Amino acid sequence: MAATPGLAQSPRDGLKPDLAQPRALPRPPEPPSDLPNSNSKPPKASADRERGLDFLLGALQAAPDEASAKHVEARIWALWSHTSSDTAALLMTRSKLAIANGQPELALKLLDAVVKLKPDYIEGWNRRATLYYVQNEYDRALRDIEQVLKREPRHFGALAGLGMIMQELGDDKRALSAYRKALAVNPHLDRVPELVKKLTEKVEGRDI
Repeated sequence: MAATPGLAQSPRDGLKPDLAQPRALPRPPEPPSDLPNSNSKPPKASADRERGLDFLLGALQAAPDEASAKHVEARIWALWSHTSSDTAALLMTRSKLAIANGQPELALKLLDAVVKLKPDYIEGWNRRATLYYVQNEYDRALRDIEQVLKREPRHFGALAGLGMIMQELGDDKRALSAYRKALAVNPHLDRVPELVKKLTEKVEGRDI
């Protein structure tokens, strides 16, 4: 998979960080709580949807300021989060509520049902990957990220999440690669430019 070299190799089972150390990295990028609510639904035709996404990703890279970038980014998240399945949408809503209420086990069961019902719906995989990440289940999170990027290699949230997991596991080279890919898609990601700068100095050294 071109977007994430080496991700196709299965991660080691039981891959865990040192849980005695607090996580220093932020959570992976997630959809804003107030996604744009358009009266017109996203196009059903796959080709039309891809053209719309291509346009928005181009607009994101060309955004002249942070406010414009966040507006476009929210529209991209809305497109990714939309599903034609009312059942999947309801399960996603309930999983979000379960997470907010401190019920991660229930949220996982709901997200398991989403990915089983709609395996091509990338946000089901992405949300479950984020939940696994915050629970330090990095091997499972990596498998879900692989599913996201197989379907959408430009998913900057999954790419940033991949970088954070690799950095937590001490694989700074792969973390840097993933962060750079995320920024190539969305140069306006919070915190990621700072992480890239630090890792570049660590992995590649300073110019002499």
